[in-house]
Amino acid sequence: MRMTISTHDHVLIIDDHELVGTSLMLSLRSEGLRADWRGNAGGEEGILADVRRLDPGLVLLDLDLGRDRDGRMLDGVHLVAPLIDAGWRVLVLSGSSDRVRIGGALADGALAWVPKNAPLPALLRSVRAAAQGRPVMAPERRQQLIDTYHEQTTARSELRARLDKLTQREREVLAELAQGHRAQAVAERFVVSLATVRTQIRAILVKLEVSSQLEAVALYRRASGR
Repeated sequence: MRMTISTHDHVLIIDDHELVGTSLMLSLRSEGLRADWRGNAGGEEGILADVRRLDPGLVLLDLDLGRDRDGRMLDGVHLVAPLIDAGWRVLVLSGSSDRVRIGGALADGALAWVPKNAPLPALLRSVRAAAQGRPVMAPERRQQLIDTYHEQTTARSELRARLDKLTQREREVLAELAQGHRAQAVAERFVVSLATVRTQIRAILVKLEVSSQLEAVALYRRASGR
């Protein structure tokens, strides 16, 4: 059965995988929609520049958009707010199961999240609902993901505040420890004595209010979102 949606309702798929994007585009076109696919060429700025030249409609947005020409990771979450500001509705269609990132996209105004590995009929039903202005996911589930995002954001802010107590060199030492380097290797890296590095490590533990290097490294990684 075809979707009862106006063919004037534009659906734009933003996904770095051409096979996935074009396959979904053709499926939507077979349902009577005006659908197009856009890859990650030009990075975030290029994507937004192209999108702003189009009549707004519904975006199916992947959160993991690969890398730009400079090798930097492209995060679809950063596109949600600008897309909405440009008049688009955003449906997150992503293989990512990171509750914090999904919650961040929803907090920025995305309508809902649909797993990319959902069966095609389920994907089409979700697009139909979003295009018609109907809920795509339960409000309770949506709010739960948004709450998770806010909780994690608050926790990371508190961790970063503790890390801000460290000097620049102490942060560099902690970063080296987080990469698995031992104190001796850190001393050689910064051309200082082992005793100096051990003194810096003790200062790090005191300032972060932890009792071991493992705890300090774990705190550093949580604050970095790793």
